[in-house]
Amino acid sequence: MHAPAFPIAPLLPRIRDSLAAHPRLVLEAPPGAGKTTQVPPALLDAPWLGGRRIVMLEPRRVAARAAAGYMARQRGEPVGASVGYRIRFDSKVSAATRIEVVTEGILTRMLQDDPELTGIGALLFDEFHERHLAADLGLALALDVQASLRPDLRIVAMSATLDGERLAGFLDAPRLSSAGRAFPVEVAHFPARRDEAPEPQARRAIEHALAAHPGDLLVFLPGQREIARTQALLAAHPPPGDHELLVLHGDLTVEQQSRVLQPAADGRRRVVLATNVAESSVTLPGVRVVIDSGQAREPRLDPNSGFSRLDVVAIAQASADQRAGRAGRVAAGWAYRLWPQSQRLEPQRRPEIAQVDLSGLALELAGWGSDALRFLDPPPAGALAAARDLLRRLDALDADHAITARGRRMLALGTHPRLAAMLLAPDDRGRIALACDLAALLEARDPLYPRSDAVAERWQALAAFRAGRAPAATNRSALAAIDAAAKQWRRRLRCDAAPPASAHAHDLGDLLAHAFPDRIARQHPQDPKRYQLANGRMARLFDDSSLYGEPWLVASELRHEAKDALLQRAAPVDEAHLRAAFAAHFREGDEVHWDPARRALASQRVERFDGIVLSSRPAGRVDSALAAQALVAAVAELGLAALPWSESLSQWRLRVQCLRAWMPELGLPDLGDEALLASLDRWLKPAFAGKTRLDALAEPELAEALKSRVDWNLRQRVEQLAPTRIAVPSGMERRIAYALGDEGGASPPVLAVKLQELFGLAETPRIADGRVPLTLHLLSPAGRPLQVTQDLRGFWDRTWPEVRREMKGRYPKHPWPEDPWNATATHRAKPRGA
Repeated sequence: MHAPAFPIAPLLPRIRDSLAAHPRLVLEAPPGAGKTTQVPPALLDAPWLGGRRIVMLEPRRVAARAAAGYMARQRGEPVGASVGYRIRFDSKVSAATRIEVVTEGILTRMLQDDPELTGIGALLFDEFHERHLAADLGLALALDVQASLRPDLRIVAMSATLDGERLAGFLDAPRLSSAGRAFPVEVAHFPARRDEAPEPQARRAIEHALAAHPGDLLVFLPGQREIARTQALLAAHPPPGDHELLVLHGDLTVEQQSRVLQPAADGRRRVVLATNVAESSVTLPGVRVVIDSGQAREPRLDPNSGFSRLDVVAIAQASADQRAGRAGRVAAGWAYRLWPQSQRLEPQRRPEIAQVDLSGLALELAGWGSDALRFLDPPPAGALAAARDLLRRLDALDADHAITARGRRMLALGTHPRLAAMLLAPDDRGRIALACDLAALLEARDPLYPRSDAVAERWQALAAFRAGRAPAATNRSALAAIDAAAKQWRRRLRCDAAPPASAHAHDLGDLLAHAFPDRIARQHPQDPKRYQLANGRMARLFDDSSLYGEPWLVASELRHEAKDALLQRAAPVDEAHLRAAFAAHFREGDEVHWDPARRALASQRVERFDGIVLSSRPAGRVDSALAAQALVAAVAELGLAALPWSESLSQWRLRVQCLRAWMPELGLPDLGDEALLASLDRWLKPAFAGKTRLDALAEPELAEALKSRVDWNLRQRVEQLAPTRIAVPSGMERRIAYALGDEGGASPPVLAVKLQELFGLAETPRIADGRVPLTLHLLSPAGRPLQVTQDLRGFWDRTWPEVRREMKGRYPKHPWPEDPWNATATHRAKPRGA
């Protein structure tokens, strides 16, 4: 195959030289520059590679196959010789393979299985700007390997639209940029008609572009559903002219994908309806017009299912620019955008790590043995904690977040931990084959057209499809994909059993329980449509649910609502199976809780399955060992105001909070409401030892508990720096009042004092090592405020004469000297007769 000249060709020697001098590189190259297919072969003879393999990561299976196929054709070889690929459930590699194109999850498995990456000299992360979770994790693991085991390993991050400066800074790597090969593209926004859906708008744009412009059309749509609807519209109202309609998405067979990626044999114009797999890494010849819906399906955490699902979202501006650039690869082109020109897009795509389920990541980190990895964007702490909670429920992690033997087996399967737990649960071949069916069903789009909340109906449709009698109201292509995926799972698990022809609904539920132990649900004793879930929440059935009357269910999909969740997809589960398989989750014991009506603790003997109460009866005397925790829970519910605060203790707390703001170097703890409520177990629970009532806690005990948050030396500093009282010139000590402002910040402390007590004092008193002036409330002899100031000197100089004139006649028994600077300060009235 004759290789065309690619724009990146002049840069290839510099790429080789850079990697000879530095083990990491950031390479920016626009679409069409040739980075995907030209860089790996150019590195094969580099001395630093030493004859080892190059592994290049591609975010999509279509791109991985296409890139491997193109490089193999360049070398005049079949795929699987010196260039091969590995993707999920498919690979073409051999002992001779030097360049291996893999999808992102494959690298994670390679690293976990062989952290030294034996025989591999370079890792190339293509299209890194897409920021898939697997790519972020792969890069973090690779950096760890490079730092500790393989300093000779080369790492290259490549992208067309990338914040290269930030990534180069993170990697401490050189940054090279290649020119692209692009012709001008005229961009226009194709207006929608009133209340027009996206697919009819796309059909009109296609018809207009076919009539107005030459060349092939590439139409970006969010997913297969939108592609199918647009196909149907074009079939019902075909645009004039001779053209071929094709589709491109990740679920096509290799042959179907290859057909789209090759020029039309008969020279006809082509209209390609594609997902964002066509946005990068694959080249469609002859495209002169791009029609962009402005949308894509991207992973988002779906709390309904517990998995990351593909949601339709607006693309980023970088993606819009890259899509438009596809029209300028062979000649000047045109791009029509199906969103208003006024709509503003986010500049860059958000990384998946910030918005998807992290249970797989948490399991990978546990398997690696460390979570002290360097991520370009660290995983959110809350999402990571929730992921670890789930993994403990699945018995993949122990209480210390260390991976268990079962967790290692789950990790080796390379799928979502929920599915892995289910696939490993059965021990006979027939149930393993059924678990493979369920895994394929859970990962796939719904094959049923009418709404149904029964998982069993979906499996029955699959079984009927296999028997050649699929129900009419099903998607046959979806069932075919599910059947193929189930077959791959059976092969992966070395299960030689045929899928069962029939299965009881309880068989499905018993397996699903291992994937969703937190969503096992028991029917409410008073309301048969409501269920209590093992995680403690409540859920309800559809009004026309086919699951009505089942005493136990396991939900594979929920829709969370304000009150009860809605059971969208579930299967019945057998209680006897639960008691056998989840014996440790059934517990009976005394529980103590706060009774708000009695304002006292109550004790009950409770049998539970996790958060589900199976039975309850009064237990009589409150167990003192459980009482302290129950009282802490009562305070968490009622708030800190339920505790016996004295004025002096409240002020001490405020003094600490104010000093924390004025003198942060002291390192005083946060004693705000939120911080105290979050740490009740640490500081308050010991004070409730031996108590069974909330009002049994005395104020001195509360004071000691609260002050235990501050060590003894710091307590002395609080007394010195934020005193409760201060001596004034009259010889008396007056109280300082502390407070917080509306925003929670420290307000200026207040000293309220009769102004006669300050005669002779020039400067406003200060606290906190002189950093904070007191706000003086200067009072009349009757205790009423006459002036509020932090400038006492200015008060004597400017305001005192006026105050003296006004007050002298009103309070004749008190001194009102003309010269307050030299008058004697006093807290008393003038002596009788003075």
